[in-house]
Amino acid sequence: MTLDAVVVAIGSDHAGYRLKSKVGAYLADQGAVVLDFGTTSEEPVDYPLFCEPVARSVATGAASLGVVVGGSGQGEQIVANKVIGVRAALCWSELGARLARAHNDANVLALGARLLGDDLALAVLEAFMRGAFEGGRHLKRIDQIRQVEEGASYIPDAFA
Repeated sequence: MTLDAVVVAIGSDHAGYRLKSKVGAYLADQGAVVLDFGTTSEEPVDYPLFCEPVARSVATGAASLGVVVGGSGQGEQIVANKVIGVRAALCWSELGARLARAHNDANVLALGARLLGDDLALAVLEAFMRGAFEGGRHLKRIDQIRQVEEGASYIPDAFA
């Protein structure tokens, strides 16, 4: 895999710091430009402070893709998905990462440092970075996601 000049934003809380450091080094070794939004140690911090800037950098186009890392990755994914234009996917397998990119046009990967070993986490990262959106039948759904972000509803009248 080569990521020559691809800009990738990364961020983590204290629980994800060690894995985030490995992710950043791996991405840099592959030629990516890494924007590291912290944290910078295992000292306890609140993950929204580090995940929101990652998501905003992706949403604004300052970064092509983002990676957020925490203990489970759950909270980090939730924060990233609050930013309009971000489609963050919490992935625990290479297949999940490939499908998140191919079917959902995911642009932020969430990883759980307490749930994935380093080797698996880097394999998931590589699958995510190498993946591409298939378009086609999935375009309609991505458009529907954008409409929900804008306040539209897809709840059928029978359930409203």
